[in-house]
Amino acid sequence: MMNRQNLLQQLRPSVRHAVQQFVRRLQLLSRWSVAGSRGVANRWLCVSLCLTAFTACDLIDYHPYDVRVDGAHGINARSMARIEAATSGRDSVRFVLISDTQRWYDETLAAVRSINARTDIDFVIHGGDISDFGATQEFEAQRDILEKLRVPYVVILGNHDCLGTGADAYRYIFGSPDFAFNAGDTHFICLNTNAFEYDYSTDIPNFPFLSADLSALPSGIRRTVVAMHAQPKSEQFNNNVAELFEYRITRYPGLAFCLCGHGHHTQLNEWFGDGVLYYECASAKHREYLVFTLKSDGGYSYEVVSY
Repeated sequence: MMNRQNLLQQLRPSVRHAVQQFVRRLQLLSRWSVAGSRGVANRWLCVSLCLTAFTACDLIDYHPYDVRVDGAHGINARSMARIEAATSGRDSVRFVLISDTQRWYDETLAAVRSINARTDIDFVIHGGDISDFGATQEFEAQRDILEKLRVPYVVILGNHDCLGTGADAYRYIFGSPDFAFNAGDTHFICLNTNAFEYDYSTDIPNFPFLSADLSALPSGIRRTVVAMHAQPKSEQFNNNVAELFEYRITRYPGLAFCLCGHGHHTQLNEWFGDGVLYYECASAKHREYLVFTLKSDGGYSYEVVSY
């Protein structure tokens, strides 16, 4: 069993010092036996000083699921506006898919540096699970790394991002879990597909959103890409409506392919025998991301980049 001295050695110096000061003041308090109002007043003064030792060192922190967020927020809307402005009128774009950065902060930073070293990328899609436990500080830390990207980025909601109050932190930092934008003549749809995390009690996938989005599609769109965290047939997806989902997304013009994460490995699937391919990106642990090039002739190519 760890004794007090060993426990103190495990603390960072500033915390260890504050704890030692707190213990000394409690010991001092325990020696005081002066009766009367003066003694009571002194005891309260000592307790106040003990508490000050903690608050002065910023040792009292918020609950990990407190959603008071510092720093940049509303990121997806900001990024979508930048993407649409930068690619307006174009018939070819190149973008990156990364996913499941979760607890791999060093690897995420390495991915950002790798992407920044290129000059041919228009934007980045993060396939979800930016956090591991849905804690606010996880969102903030990963966001701060992604903010170093030189190109705009959007982040999809992952199943780990739904833990605790993660979905609330996600909404504040990034925005609605269902969103869409245009990059040149290509329409990108980004969806929350984590039905299991919502106990199948919410419209996931959000068919009303798809209906409204399709009806408002601007003219000139000739190609569509659908991105999500969990693909059909996974344990997160509501597979009771998987075939309906496939039918609905194929109503969009020129469905090129689908994007996803969640599985932590780079792989390619065709689930419904209709030619629609689902490209899954590996987690940051494997230090891989995908680069897609949508070509002016209507075709596309992709590459797996190791960094």
